[in-house]
Amino acid sequence: MDNLVNTNYTWNELTSACNKCTRCALCRDRTNVVIGRGNPSADVMFVGEGPGKQEDLQGEPFVGAAGQLLNSALTALRFSQDSYYITNIVKCRPENNREPVAEEIGACIEWLRIQTRLVQPKVVVCLGNVALKTLIDKDMSISKERGNWYVKKGILFTSTYHPAALLRRSELKQDFWQDLEAVKAKMETLYE
Repeated sequence: MDNLVNTNYTWNELTSACNKCTRCALCRDRTNVVIGRGNPSADVMFVGEGPGKQEDLQGEPFVGAAGQLLNSALTALRFSQDSYYITNIVKCRPENNREPVAEEIGACIEWLRIQTRLVQPKVVVCLGNVALKTLIDKDMSISKERGNWYVKKGILFTSTYHPAALLRRSELKQDFWQDLEAVKAKMETLYE
C-alpha cells in the first residue's frame, strides 16, 4: 500500500488523488469515487461508513433512500445547506452495501483525515457504528454512545444512528431526531 506523501492537499489535489486511488480492492468495482458533498468549509461534518449503490452511480454521498431521510431531517431542523459537509469513511462502495472491513478502512482513513483538515469542522457527527468505532473508539457501540460528546484534537465528536438503520427500524427515528437536535443546539452555543 502506498503511503500518502503529501498531506497538505488542496481540494482539487485531494479529488484527483482519490479518483486515482487503488489502495484497496474496492477500487476494482467502483463506478465513481464518492468523496463528499456540501460546504467544504462547514462547521458540521457528517461521516457515514461508505457509499451505497446510488452513491456509487451518482458520485455523491447520501443520495439514496438513507440520504433522503438525512436530508429531510436536516431541512426540518433548519440546518442551512452551507452549515454542513457529508462524507464517508471509505470512498468506494463495498459490494452489496456491506460494512467496510479493517483493511479497506485503513487504506482510506488518510483521505478522511485530509478532508477533515480541509473542512476544519467544529463538530463531527458519526453516522453509525463504523464511523463511531473508526473516529471515536473501536470499543464503543452506537446504541450506548449515541448522543454523547467527545473532544479530539479540538473538534467535538458525537454519534447517532446511520439513517439506513432508521429505514429498517423506524423506532430509532425519535432518537436520531433528538441527536440531530442536540447537534443543532451545540452549534448554536458555539456561536454565542
